[in-house]
Amino acid sequence: MKKAIIIGSGAGGAALARDLADKFEVTILETGGAFKPFSYPLTLPEAVKKTGLLFDEREIQLLFPAMRIRKTADKMTLVNGRGIGGTTTLSAGNALRMDGPLKKIGINLDAEFAELYRDIPVSTAHQKRWKQSTKQLYTICEEMGLHPQPTTKMGDYEKCVHCGRCVLGCPQGVKWDSRKFLDNAVSHGAKLITGCRVTQIIIENGRAVGVQAKQGSSTVTYNADLVLVAAGGFGTPAILNNSGFNCENRLFVDPVLCVAAAWPNALQNKEISMPFLVQQEHYILSPYFDYLSYFFNRHWNIPARDIVSMMIKLADTPTGHVEGDKIRKALTDTDKERLQQGVQTCTEILLRLGVDKEKIFLGTINAGHPGGMLPLTINSAATFHPDILPENVYVADASLFPESLGNPPIFTIMAMAKRVGKLVVEKFTG
Repeated sequence: MKKAIIIGSGAGGAALARDLADKFEVTILETGGAFKPFSYPLTLPEAVKKTGLLFDEREIQLLFPAMRIRKTADKMTLVNGRGIGGTTTLSAGNALRMDGPLKKIGINLDAEFAELYRDIPVSTAHQKRWKQSTKQLYTICEEMGLHPQPTTKMGDYEKCVHCGRCVLGCPQGVKWDSRKFLDNAVSHGAKLITGCRVTQIIIENGRAVGVQAKQGSSTVTYNADLVLVAAGGFGTPAILNNSGFNCENRLFVDPVLCVAAAWPNALQNKEISMPFLVQQEHYILSPYFDYLSYFFNRHWNIPARDIVSMMIKLADTPTGHVEGDKIRKALTDTDKERLQQGVQTCTEILLRLGVDKEKIFLGTINAGHPGGMLPLTINSAATFHPDILPENVYVADASLFPESLGNPPIFTIMAMAKRVGKLVVEKFTG
């Protein structure tokens, strides 16, 4: 049986592992360790916040190591998961099919999405238990002709206890994340190694023969017949660049900006994250309690229960790039103009809710959907294999997206990964 190394245990890596575990000798290499939800009572960071000691978003890593925070030169906060399950553990659990850009270049993932719908519980059952503020915001968006839609979610939301911690790890286990696929893969013989940061792919005579990684203070080598890179939109380009395969300077990150206001007993901090979506041409809108802004932005200085907030998630211009551990990304003038359009719409929504205009404030711009640096094209649509890669190296994450989705990408990443899995099975075991 051929050896396959999968780098990363998030959406793409876990989907691959599940589908390949009985066809290859699969080893999954994950930089982080076991995932643990944010278990501290929120009164702890709230108390620290009052002292003024919370002033940099990177501090959250001290309490929540699974959330990795980096900052760009212009202070945009970049977020990704680090640990078993990758960023799926920190996501809002959204199950959106967002393959429009892939369809444009001739990729049809109907079969892969159908498999995901069979394998993962997906529903809008949470709508029956929305808080009053969410219901009011939904009605206002309808009245404004914004056509809101309840967000399809992955998981068993009939059991949701409304703790409001979807993006902090869902301590109740209601939200689905990729650890479910990993458990399945391991039960079928896959090996999961944690605390293992892959630095580069080892190439001999134009083919990958393994990977080099750091484990603690040691440098180790894992041999392989096939290398599948699913380290995320930040991690994958770094590994490929270190291996001599230069990615394109087309990084997008889907920036998020929240427009918030004081609203007594909004209880949005006890609502599921992103309960409904408004799709606009260049961004989406959704109710969202932004913990990073609440903990670290000085304007969010009222009790969490009394904050109502609307998120803008932007499909940004792909102009950034990754240089090792450094990420260079800035918003263009067009990005800023589109964000401002979103701010105006969100402000109108909040005003119609009845908030005082003087009590509206903005959050911190943060982003956690990186991708685009190895985009699929018409030429690579059939093979899912960009020409710069050796024939036995594949990528299976958001790096492959031709453009920013401006939407939650996890469900679509998994569909792409399943297609990659089928292609490598046909190529290497047929």
